[in-house]
Amino acid sequence: MAAALSTCDIAAIVEDVRRYRGWSQGELARAVGYSQSWVSRVVNGQQSLTVDQVRDLASRLGIPLHRLRFGGAREPDEGDPTRRREFGKAAAVTALTLPLSAAAAPVPAAQAEIHEETAPTLRAITGGQRRMDAAAPARDLARGAIAHVELAGLTLERARNTPFAADVAAAASEAAGFAAWLHADMGDAGSARSYYRAAVERARRARSRLLDVYMLGSLAAFEIDADDPALGLSLAHEAGRRLGPGAHPTATAWLACVRAQGQAGLGRTAEADREIALAERCVGRADNAHPPWPWVFAFDPAKVAGYRALVNVRLKRPGQARTAFAEAFSGTRPGAKQGAVLQVEMARAHAHAGDTDEAFRLAGEALSTGARLRSERVVDRVRRFRKEYRGPRARAADRLDAQLTAVLTGGPSSPV
Repeated sequence: MAAALSTCDIAAIVEDVRRYRGWSQGELARAVGYSQSWVSRVVNGQQSLTVDQVRDLASRLGIPLHRLRFGGAREPDEGDPTRRREFGKAAAVTALTLPLSAAAAPVPAAQAEIHEETAPTLRAITGGQRRMDAAAPARDLARGAIAHVELAGLTLERARNTPFAADVAAAASEAAGFAAWLHADMGDAGSARSYYRAAVERARRARSRLLDVYMLGSLAAFEIDADDPALGLSLAHEAGRRLGPGAHPTATAWLACVRAQGQAGLGRTAEADREIALAERCVGRADNAHPPWPWVFAFDPAKVAGYRALVNVRLKRPGQARTAFAEAFSGTRPGAKQGAVLQVEMARAHAHAGDTDEAFRLAGEALSTGARLRSERVVDRVRRFRKEYRGPRARAADRLDAQLTAVLTGGPSSPV
């Protein structure tokens, strides 16, 4: 193998891998997903490989690329790009690492792939996907997010008994939580619950109390939003028990707001108000400036005002709801999809106050955003708003009916 590397003999490298694993040529072909004739041409030196093919081979054969060390091998001349490319291909394809020293302990291949950059890399992928979610349809992101959840899960299994297992579990939890969020936006409640459960389980494996609380609280908020406030409140109380006393004020305030929504959904006005008051006290503390991971943005008074507005909508207090919405929108504007969800809740508040035209205007704007971004969550909110409306017939209601029909049937006035 060393000689093959030094001369960049890819055919010899592939053949040595086959013999080392005791495979026939057909078994090697099945392992790498190519035809036997293609493998035969590679082994006989008749088939050149692209860089993508080399990477694909390495992935399918489970080759830990970053662990390869070619200490004494002479690298190709810097001025010869062709030989540099061929040497890189040879290094990538090899499945046998050269010994670091005679006394070095062998590292299992599965563990060799896990290192200090594995978890940060997984988290960076989730972070990039999350940033795209603000203005991209969930369906456009879902396939990549699902693939990333599967990759993170496989990586987590390989990370067992390594020093990086907890960090990888945390990254895998974040990936599952984001996939749950996307499926909730697509209106796929069953898949959303499944991914949230995976996120909670992986958070526990990460032994991160705050991450555990965050994922369990996210599942609680999902159930409350899905019109099961009793279940959501039970989950939120369990998250509170796991959080315990003396936690960071951001975590305490956020979880109090989730519980407030559950209490409001059950019509418990006093309990909901107490939870909001607790959240307001927490965000007013001096040590709340920098949120702890996994919270990304500061949980400030404007965000609590948004939750207070939602609570007041559920408690049918339109005046207080509209005041709270004004406070919530006075700071940083939420993303397009989340802003549309809040618009529907504002519409409900205006409808409760008898301001029909403004209520349907807001609902129509939210529906346009939901249709443009193909958010079933937003569209369903507008449908529920229209179903709940019991006021007098108005032209604004007729316009919203026509808009809903266009969106749901793909008619000419639909922005989908």
